[in-house]
Amino acid sequence: MKLQDAVKKETTLMATGCAVCCVVTVIAFGVLHIFLPENVPFDYRVILGAVLGSAVAVGNFFWMAVSVQKVSGCEDDDRAKALWRTSFRYRTLIQLAWGLLAILLPFINTVAGIVPLFFPSIVIKVRGLFPQKEGSKTGI
Repeated sequence: MKLQDAVKKETTLMATGCAVCCVVTVIAFGVLHIFLPENVPFDYRVILGAVLGSAVAVGNFFWMAVSVQKVSGCEDDDRAKALWRTSFRYRTLIQLAWGLLAILLPFINTVAGIVPLFFPSIVIKVRGLFPQKEGSKTGI
């Protein structure tokens, strides 16, 4: 299966948006640490959590985009529904597993690790604030 250009484009845009959100998160932790050093830690665990959480979020988005591509090319409706349900189930389990790892692993800041799972939703909403050019190809 060849990746559609829309999948590549949207995943690149999502990765860029999540990278920006990741930097904002790390900066927010740094600023909050200055004012509330007892309550908000700032060390390598924050950066590691934000980066790994962002990677999980972008990977999940990519998997979803590939699943949309597969489902849209499927002729049988029952097969398409089964493919989508399976994809959704495993993507949800991966996010849950990452959340548990972010909580349990001592070298990852829990909040900095879980917050990136919301980045794709934030990026999509922010992109929705700006009108798309007439005739632009955004397939996802």
